[in-house]
Amino acid sequence: MALFDSLPRQPVSRRRFLKAGMWGAAGLALYAGEIERHWLQVTRRDIGLRGLPAAFDGLRIAQISDIHLDEYTEPFFLRHVIDRVNRMEPDAVALTGDYVTDGFGSRNYAIGAAWQCANILSGLGCRQRYAVLGNHDVVVGEEEVSAALTANGVTVLKNACLPMERSGGRIWLAGLDDPVNGNPHPDLAIPASIRNVPNEPIVLMCHAPDYADDLLTHPAGKAVGLMLSGHTHGGQIRLPLLGALGLPDLGRKYVEGWFRLGGLQLYVNRGIGTVGLPFRINCPPEITLITLRAG
Repeated sequence: MALFDSLPRQPVSRRRFLKAGMWGAAGLALYAGEIERHWLQVTRRDIGLRGLPAAFDGLRIAQISDIHLDEYTEPFFLRHVIDRVNRMEPDAVALTGDYVTDGFGSRNYAIGAAWQCANILSGLGCRQRYAVLGNHDVVVGEEEVSAALTANGVTVLKNACLPMERSGGRIWLAGLDDPVNGNPHPDLAIPASIRNVPNEPIVLMCHAPDYADDLLTHPAGKAVGLMLSGHTHGGQIRLPLLGALGLPDLGRKYVEGWFRLGGLQLYVNRGIGTVGLPFRINCPPEITLITLRAG
């Protein structure tokens, strides 16, 4: 003890304190911007649907959301995402919006990024590719972003639905226009003719998750068994005790993961990209692999 007592003690000066803080901040920025932002996670979840035909028991849907190509998401990272999805060999791929970013560069730049994003998405090995648009896509240009996706083999569902058939069984896949900046019409996406049909459940894609509350008050929404959303980035930057530093409109209640809302199940994907800052903290990017099960 005497030995340690005899050692000279150096007071922590303001300069040393600030220098340590700067190094700490630089290290956190490096981690959040380069390590966690590219630390891709795959979430696997079984979801039971009431009335799911036996032929669809085990159907696997890979969900990708919020790519935001060329704000901070690099093409090489999106190609890495596509490679991971291809290795899973899903039966269908659900793309739940925000392929580009509004306000980052000119509108022409964003439209060019949409075409580049769609071209990379054409590398998906699964041919059953379905998409809805997000709030950024709508502002940049619904027609242009939709055209890029369609030209690259992605079916865009804007207030529309289509059947998925297998061995005599059928389920419905529906998609809504973005609730934040678009014009969602549940009666068009989920017409009365497909609601509550025995053994024909409905899976809905809708970018903004909090719109689920509006759907629950609508006859069309009450017929939906599963809703797939994105939009929130899972909070993107989540600090201990404080939680997410910022959340978007219609993305503040259902932030990430699985929720049961009566007869409606909701899954909110954390997304691939970032907006505002190229950082993720306690919130890595996500691919979701959902396996449908008879409920």
